[in-house]
Amino acid sequence: MRYVPYREVGARPNIVVDGAPLASTALTLSHWPNNTSPAAFRRETSTETALAWVESHDPRRVAGIVTNNHFDEDGLFSMYTVLEPRRALAAAGLLADAARCGDFGRYRSRDAARLCFTVEAYCDPDTSPLPAATFATAGAARVAALFHALLPRLPGFLDGLPALRRHWQAQDAHLSASEELVAAGRVVIEEGPEHDLAIVRIPGGLEPRTVRRYLRRESHAVHPFAIHNATRCGRLLRLCEGRIEFQYRYDSWLQLPSRRPAMRVDLAPLARALNRRERNGTWAWEDTLELTPRLFMPNGAPSSISPDAFLRELRVALATLPVAWDPYDWPRRRRARA
Repeated sequence: MRYVPYREVGARPNIVVDGAPLASTALTLSHWPNNTSPAAFRRETSTETALAWVESHDPRRVAGIVTNNHFDEDGLFSMYTVLEPRRALAAAGLLADAARCGDFGRYRSRDAARLCFTVEAYCDPDTSPLPAATFATAGAARVAALFHALLPRLPGFLDGLPALRRHWQAQDAHLSASEELVAAGRVVIEEGPEHDLAIVRIPGGLEPRTVRRYLRRESHAVHPFAIHNATRCGRLLRLCEGRIEFQYRYDSWLQLPSRRPAMRVDLAPLARALNRRERNGTWAWEDTLELTPRLFMPNGAPSSISPDAFLRELRVALATLPVAWDPYDWPRRRRARA
């Protein structure tokens, strides 16, 4: 078995992990909305799907190539599982936990979070010890370079996290501080199951710190993992000193076999309604089909609309607007958008 970049596979039979199948794909092991993974092996993450499948199957009997159309933690771990089934099964608990952490921000073992932090640090050009040539390109070429660089390094990550402390310690300290804020009740999370909505009230005066999610740098006063690990709600509303941000979690973009988060609605109408009243800036709504789209004010200013008024309008929108994305009905949704 060997990794071949997605665009170079062509007509050769292949296994696709954590992504969309090609016309030549013989097997998909993925939780994406357009996957054809065998029903008996579908799990929350692509890594868990791959681990379940290799327990009773030899990938070499299906194809000699494994590929993926993007790079992230779940993609890396699921590809490693197909390439090195025996070694992956020996580390199955950590790989599965870290895949959930990378995709959903939920984890059981702190080593799972530290493994994700390490992968993210290696993928950031400003912090990575990888050769600069790894980041000399973008798009598909960057994806291929990261897989080529990190697949051979992953066994060392799995066995040697303490020695990699310099790569995970900053985010790990931020996560510890954030979890302490939640445990002490300074960060309050109120769940509304009827709207699959968690309201996260964050105190003022906290210094934002850099975090990395989905290979992007973000700035948060409270580490997202501390919030995601504390609530299963698929919709998050962060409130802090008049600043308001709504976000869909990645869960609602995917096909999850164990549960179905509330379907996404397009909040562009709500953004337009807010902008007719807003005096301190402009509300922006990111595309509904992004991994974790937000409704927020890019200038970071406190809204002139009170949190209570915003919440009332948000709840109405979530309850009445039509479903804009249903990952379980992907072919019909795709035709509708064509």
